Amino acid sequence: VQLQASGGGLVQAGGSLRLSCAASGRAFSDYVAGWFRQAPGKEREFVAAVTRTGGITYYADSVKGRFTISRDNAENMVYLQMNILKPEDTAVYYCASTRGWGKRLHTEYKYWGQGTLVTVSS
Repeated sequence: VQLQASGGGLVQAGGSLRLSCAASGRAFSDYVAGWFRQAPGKEREFVAAVTRTGGITYYADSVKGRFTISRDNAENMVYLQMNILKPEDTAVYYCASTRGWGKRLHTEYKYWGQGTLVTVSS
C-alpha cells in the first residue's frame, strides 16, 4: 500500500483543517487506517484509527472530541478532520495502515505516507 498525505498548513488556534490521505496499491479496504503525528523533539504518537469498513473509530485522549477520522474505500481515501486546533497540535501528521485492530504503536503500522506539516499559531 502506498500512502500520500496532504492538507497541512498554518492555522490559528481554534481553527480547523482537514487532512487527506490517498492510498494506492493493494486493496486498501483490507487494512485498518490510522493517523499519527510527530512534534519536533518528540516521539511519533498515535492520533486516531478507523476500521477497514469505517464503522469503528478510536482516538488519543488528547484529540477526542476535536478530531474525526473517516475513510472512503471507494475512493481509497482517509481523512482527518481537525477542529478547535491548539498550538500543541503542531506536528507533522502521517497516515499509516496495518492489519488488525486496536494498534496504537507506530511500530505496529506497516505502511506510511510521507507526512504533512500542521502548524497552529497562538
